[in-house]
Amino acid sequence: MPQGMALYVGAVLGTGVLTLPALAAELAGPASLLAWLGLVVLSVPLATTFAVLATRFPDSGGVSTYVRRAFGKRISAVVGWWFFIGAPLGMPALALFGASYLAEVTHGGQGEAVAYAAAMLTLGFASNAFGVRLSGKVQLLLTGTLALLLVTAVVVAVPHAREGNLEPFAPHGWAAVGSAAALLMWSFNGWETVTHLSGEFANPKRDIKRATVGALVVIGSLYLLLAAVTTLALGESAGKTATPLAALLELGLGSTGPVVAAFIAVLVTSGTINAYVAGTSKLAAALARDGALPRYFAPGAETGAVPLRSLIIVAVMTGSVFSASILFDLDVQTLVLSSTACIMALYVVGASAGIRILRYTSRAGTVSAATALVLLVVLSVLTGWYLLWPLGIAAAWLLVAGRGAAGGQLAQVT
Repeated sequence: MPQGMALYVGAVLGTGVLTLPALAAELAGPASLLAWLGLVVLSVPLATTFAVLATRFPDSGGVSTYVRRAFGKRISAVVGWWFFIGAPLGMPALALFGASYLAEVTHGGQGEAVAYAAAMLTLGFASNAFGVRLSGKVQLLLTGTLALLLVTAVVVAVPHAREGNLEPFAPHGWAAVGSAAALLMWSFNGWETVTHLSGEFANPKRDIKRATVGALVVIGSLYLLLAAVTTLALGESAGKTATPLAALLELGLGSTGPVVAAFIAVLVTSGTINAYVAGTSKLAAALARDGALPRYFAPGAETGAVPLRSLIIVAVMTGSVFSASILFDLDVQTLVLSSTACIMALYVVGASAGIRILRYTSRAGTVSAATALVLLVVLSVLTGWYLLWPLGIAAAWLLVAGRGAAGGQLAQVT
């Protein structure tokens, strides 16, 4: 259970802590705190829905398994492909975010940052080549150290907090809070990751619930504390710095602060990559098992097995996106928002499946899924044209799978 909780925290508590407090403050000022609070609240029904489903149907297919039960194989394959493609789009961005902190401390240029990012991606795939249990132990160490260091950042910055920094509270209007929430959704991606690992728990019915509650408490507390202290301690400068975590630590630790921030950046990045590699490779094997990928990649979908073949294909996809982003100087923000749109679409259909599956057996699960669905639809609209990514993937797959049956099942989801 502790390893599972650590993987959960690592998947959600990602690189958002490195940059998004500043970007949200720039968009909405101190009112961005409302966006943080709203997304923490959203996380409760969303995580609860996935926990109830994972407890009842532990399977490496995760959300795609629940969608298959609710809406059929073709829609399930679409959901699986959203994650299968969305994760390799986002992982290079994760690595580059963390590498930028490290390159700044070592006074390196773009070349060093690329090398650092490549090394972190390589380590993430290597640790998973030995199985999710080793990956879980690595994640437990990473998450524990990360939580300690983030709490340290809050503690050393609190003496510099000023209530006056909350004024004006909404300098860009209340509508800016919605824009900040859409951006901050990147910080809350990952609640579905544990569903792909549900079969690996020693006692899924007991441990998944405990891991979910523990992750909600840790993630919610750390995000809200960091967002609040960033606003109160940095004031107007919060939205003007690219490295807010380094700025916080520098307030209390002086010149040592940026070095500690770089270490945190490496931990955050490594932990998130580790968790996403574990979940995506397991999902790929399950998709192959269910016929949505070539059968060659199916070995490893079963509980306790290492999905080496699917791990390799996920590594190739991630490496290709990473190489293209460097070669063509792609905007990292584009990768982030494209990945987020795919995950948001997955959440919407996953919550819909939760309502259909749990409506007669779990009142709490049904209410959680319905609440999450309403909030997710609103946030999905705020992502704008990036929704073309999941829509394009869905259209391509449904055309390949067959228009007739797929159209009927798509109508059920609608």
